[in-house]
Amino acid sequence: MFRISLFQRRQIWLPSAFGWLVLIAFAGAAALLAGFRAYPFLAPNDPVPGARLLVVEGWLASGEFDQAVEAYRKGRYDRVVTTGGPIDRFPELLGASNYADFAARYLKSQGLSGSEVIPVPTPASALDRTYQSAAALRDWADKPGSGIVSLDVFSSGTHARRSRALYRMAFGPTIDIGVLAARPTEYDPEQWWQTSAGAKAVVGESIALIWTTCCFHPPALNSHDN
Repeated sequence: MFRISLFQRRQIWLPSAFGWLVLIAFAGAAALLAGFRAYPFLAPNDPVPGARLLVVEGWLASGEFDQAVEAYRKGRYDRVVTTGGPIDRFPELLGASNYADFAARYLKSQGLSGSEVIPVPTPASALDRTYQSAAALRDWADKPGSGIVSLDVFSSGTHARRSRALYRMAFGPTIDIGVLAARPTEYDPEQWWQTSAGAKAVVGESIALIWTTCCFHPPALNSHDN
């Protein structure tokens, strides 16, 4: 006789109590290892050999700007470009209407000459501000005679990997993009989990990097939207 069955009995294997303990121990060890490696992964120092242009993101803290000045003097750079969009709160107190100009003024005050420092402001944007800064710099670099084949981006600690990724998206494969990460002054990067500032920086940038990698799709190069 033909019989129709809606259900089937299947045998499945589940961990024993000891098995669960082993799995939890392995998961905990993996999470701990990931935690130890999280900061150096997010904050790489990987400059391009021979790069002559240093790009400094204009929203950095003063201590990070000082590190950028040191990096410029130690490297073989002959120009530094500052980036950043409009300053929304109290621009009159900062003496500049955008972060690119503010950063350029600060770097000049630390001894860099005016001919070495070039501000490249970014148009106002509520989203994807790092990418917009990269696109503005790309448009500036596209001018005849620029001769730019590589550059290094100086960013803030855990933001560095994401900055390099967005600059690579904006420039495409024709320009070599390196990165330098400022060392944080608010927490110890080797023990970032011990402070709220460190946890916020690492966890927040980890989430932002995942979103950028999987969900951010910039317009095609040379398109109207880009």
